[in-house]
Amino acid sequence: MRRNPLTIGSDANLVEAIEKIVEYKLTGLTVTDDEGRAVGILSELDCIKAVLTAVYNDGDPEQSFVRDAMSTDLATVSPQDGIVEVAQAMLDTRQRRRPVLEDGKLVGQVSSSNILWALMEHSRRKIFDAR
Repeated sequence: MRRNPLTIGSDANLVEAIEKIVEYKLTGLTVTDDEGRAVGILSELDCIKAVLTAVYNDGDPEQSFVRDAMSTDLATVSPQDGIVEVAQAMLDTRQRRRPVLEDGKLVGQVSSSNILWALMEHSRRKIFDAR
């Protein structure tokens, strides 16, 4: 789990969100409200769709906002959830990130990269312990 992940507000400009995603090499951002509660997810694909829609409709992507592109279908996990359970949920929904909530507040984020790394480390330890 990545503690204190980068987030963005729903009123932020979409271009600002895209700049964060590209600069930090992320697959998306958790969208939070003023109290730090997760209210949505903005993925790379959400951004691509929003920009293409704006261009197709002769709009200006600079006038688009996170709230218009984000997904509010929020699948979350808690710090106590097991890695296998989280990984299976990601596979089932084809979503690559999960906000980690504790008492309704965002405390971290788990990405598919985090899961892959943890599973690989677990496999390495098993091989090492077997020697």
